[in-house]
Amino acid sequence: MKKIILTAAVAVTLCTSAFAIDKEKAKAESKTSNVSYQALNQFEAQFSGAENVNWSSTNFGEKAEFVLDDVKMSAFYNRTGEFLGTTQAVAYKKLPSSAKKEIESRYKDYTVGEVIKYESAENTDGLDRLLGSVEPVAYFVDLKNNNEEIVVRVTPQAGVYYYTKLK
Repeated sequence: MKKIILTAAVAVTLCTSAFAIDKEKAKAESKTSNVSYQALNQFEAQFSGAENVNWSSTNFGEKAEFVLDDVKMSAFYNRTGEFLGTTQAVAYKKLPSSAKKEIESRYKDYTVGEVIKYESAENTDGLDRLLGSVEPVAYFVDLKNNNEEIVVRVTPQAGVYYYTKLK
């Protein structure tokens, strides 16, 4: 009799676990149901080990926000699922020193905000054209003062270029 009760308890536990796993799998699949098959496959191949992946649609394609090796990143794909590039927040001190000096002299009355590093995919120019960047790596620095907020683009060679006004 004890064996029958123990077997029944184990069976109920296994069934409950299986249903919980199926619920989690269905929840994960619903988040990616609108994402192209090609983008999902490329993402999984390029960023295996990524955690906390969240997909969204943008004006030019699809965006995956995720954490990889304790770094929060975003990956961008065009409407056909082609990989365009990645972004991640970096510290201001990561910029070339001559670029920091130029920012500090040209934009004296501005405070440095967020710095975003953009790395383009090889052989793509879709997102590059949108961002006005021809280099494979560029930094976008948010600068604020009492009157406005602007963004400047910094090249790896320490070139500093006005990019856009935010407010």
